[in-house]
Amino acid sequence: MSVIEARDLTRVFPMPAGPVTAVRGVSLAVDPGDFVALCGPSGCGKSTLLHLLGVVDTPSSGTLTVDGEDVATLGDVARSRIRLRKIGFVFQRFFLLPMLTAAENIELPMAEAGVSKSERAHRVHELLEYVELSKRADHRPSQLSGGEMQRIAIARALANRPRLLLADEPTGELDQTTGQHIAELLDRVNADGTALVIVTHDAVFARRARRILTMRDGVLVSEERVR
Repeated sequence: MSVIEARDLTRVFPMPAGPVTAVRGVSLAVDPGDFVALCGPSGCGKSTLLHLLGVVDTPSSGTLTVDGEDVATLGDVARSRIRLRKIGFVFQRFFLLPMLTAAENIELPMAEAGVSKSERAHRVHELLEYVELSKRADHRPSQLSGGEMQRIAIARALANRPRLLLADEPTGELDQTTGQHIAELLDRVNADGTALVIVTHDAVFARRARRILTMRDGVLVSEERVR
């Protein structure tokens, strides 16, 4: 069974000058352990599609299933549970909470999911080691470099052991060397069994994926199988 499957997803935004269709009839499936790069020019609908796949936004038409469940049939609590437990998000600008330490940022989604305090502490320690930042556990985001903040953001996204990780330009705010390190970390996340869908403008990064999907004007126009 696919982790997520989209069929004919369309997203229309009402605007004063008339409706704008950001995603047009997109169908795709992401299987366990898959690695998909979503590419295309700015404004083509990549981020909108990622938000639909992550159950952050609601399609205007079409269907989305997560682990075989039709998301449209679920209430707000069930949809929130999917976002909390099955799907992790990594953003270009990190979105760490500035008043929390690195460890507390990682712990937060587990607390929201009702994980016990002892289990949270163990998982935070495990993830800090995984992203090689154990010595930064008590540092706040303002005390971290861009690469360190993105590593903490990835650890936070993995906190509840999601089956799918969605990343929107995860290397976009980083220099080339640091971006390479983040790409290698995401390779490792995928090799450890988490499916990835990554929006990127970086052609070299995209070729680390198994499949490259290219969008134009809200439509998937091509798919290249890389490996």
